[in-house]
Amino acid sequence: MLQITGRASGVRLRQVLPAGRMHRGDDFVATSCCIDAAQCAPGDLFVALTHAKRDTHDDVHKAIERGAMAVLCERLLPIDVPQCIVDDSRIALGQLAQELAGRPTDHLTAIGVAGTQGKTVTTHLIAAVLGAARQATGVLSSIGYSDSVEQRSPEVPTPTAPAFAHWLGRMVDRNCRAAVVEVSRRALAERRLAGAQFDAAVLTSLRPAATDDVSTLHVERQIQGRILEQLKTSGFVVANADDANVQTLLRKLDVPVLTYALHGEAEITATVLERHASEQTFLIHAGNETIAVCTEMIGDHHVRNCLAATATGLVLGIDLPTIARGLESQRFMPGRLQRVECGQPFNVYIDAARTPEMLAQALKAVRHVTPGRVICVAGAEGQRHKRTRAEIGRVVERLADEVIITSQNPRREEPLQIAHGILDGMTDVASPRLLPNRAKAIEWALSEALPGDSVVVTGLGEADYHVIGKKKHRHDDREVARRWLYEVGATREYPASKIAPW
Repeated sequence: MLQITGRASGVRLRQVLPAGRMHRGDDFVATSCCIDAAQCAPGDLFVALTHAKRDTHDDVHKAIERGAMAVLCERLLPIDVPQCIVDDSRIALGQLAQELAGRPTDHLTAIGVAGTQGKTVTTHLIAAVLGAARQATGVLSSIGYSDSVEQRSPEVPTPTAPAFAHWLGRMVDRNCRAAVVEVSRRALAERRLAGAQFDAAVLTSLRPAATDDVSTLHVERQIQGRILEQLKTSGFVVANADDANVQTLLRKLDVPVLTYALHGEAEITATVLERHASEQTFLIHAGNETIAVCTEMIGDHHVRNCLAATATGLVLGIDLPTIARGLESQRFMPGRLQRVECGQPFNVYIDAARTPEMLAQALKAVRHVTPGRVICVAGAEGQRHKRTRAEIGRVVERLADEVIITSQNPRREEPLQIAHGILDGMTDVASPRLLPNRAKAIEWALSEALPGDSVVVTGLGEADYHVIGKKKHRHDDREVARRWLYEVGATREYPASKIAPW
């Protein structure tokens, strides 16, 4: 969403951006704004942004040719239309977009979920809890947008500032009471939610970013901590007390905080009772209350996500039985240890794990419920996160019994070169099987599985495409697995002595 059209009366830049310096006019009334010069329409305010590899200040003449009536920018430009100069056009864009949308978070219980892991699932669990309490709720996450009536798959993982404001505005128009927003690192770093105000900020975890740039905990605390600056005066924080880095961030806060933990001390805790391949049961403890919850999603990380949603629901006044119903209603999340069940005598899971930490979480969860071998199909993205490839190799060698290294969005990088980066982290480089063709790698892993084993396919998760070169090619790990299981696996005979009791 590159353009946002706001209130018919428009908003005055002087009112929204009082520190802005106006040239060629004392003020400008904006009724719409755009960040792509090629999509500007007559009457738009064009907002120029500085990117790492591109500066759209250079596009102002194209925007004006297409009808832009004014420009919001960071430096004085040689143009004949009004321009408002600000220190940071990203912050100004967010504030302007929220104003044009009617300041939607003023009319919603807005919950922002931030952190380096668990954001997507936690976002949807909180929405499920609010739904169980019969509160119309909108959701913005990396796997989908919803205004409680219409749902749409995202075109990009992180919406632009106008897109954030547009969807929040739609939620108000559809009479939503609440909005749950997955707040990515990029959204915080680029101030895409500037101008929005949150009733609650949920902090799931805090780790250095998996990038090729040097990222320290200090940098991450600064970036992730930005969501705390956008709390309403009555806002509160829900924080993972199992994460020492989150606790460090919280020591500087002067707002109400409710903590949750699976292994440490916190106000909301849990005790795992039993785990199986298709479900787990645990107790949630909140003060003097305890309730049993059974979820079809497994793993310690999912229990923590449930605790985050529980803590948020309790502060919002939802009772524990209703919260439990909401948690149990979220039967699966696309590409998050999603089970593929086609009647086979072994387990198949599809997971989006792209970082060493996420990969370790997934494999540990599967190991707990697997009496046989864990067979893992893994890879690393091309032209991304080269520093983490060796660590991915160390994780799969330690936690899986059989490893198949394959391609995973290689882009313009040679798949075998990526595979060598993964092998650099392994001690036994002759043990893994290298199959660059991803579909063939999945099929080979399935053909090797015996009763009681688990096959874990990681990296793409819910994605239905595979980026090779500059093109997206149709590919869905779940479809590949289902097709093989129905067409080939259904005709296989397995030795009865190998079938493990479940």
